[in-house]
Amino acid sequence: MLALSDNEIKKKLEAFQGWELQGTKLYRKFEFKDFIQAFGFMTKLALEAEKINHHPEWHNVYNSLEIWLWTHDLMGISEKDFQLLERTANLLGEA
Repeated sequence: MLALSDNEIKKKLEAFQGWELQGTKLYRKFEFKDFIQAFGFMTKLALEAEKINHHPEWHNVYNSLEIWLWTHDLMGISEKDFQLLERTANLLGEA
């Protein structure tokens, strides 16, 4: 697996609403109705992340969730990050 180029990242990112490139990582902030919805989403995403063995960096406070994605082994963004973006979009009904 190789890290994607800046051009590849920008092109792929166009397909995913709400995500942006923040430094060397993909980033998105989510707002849910309450903590239960936020935590429920995190639980579902954790199960999806485990299936592909690619885990997010995230921060949760009450109803907000921030996620940063990058491939630590490559010190860059890879196809695995976009696989997790796709699974995130599916869980949210955005795909």
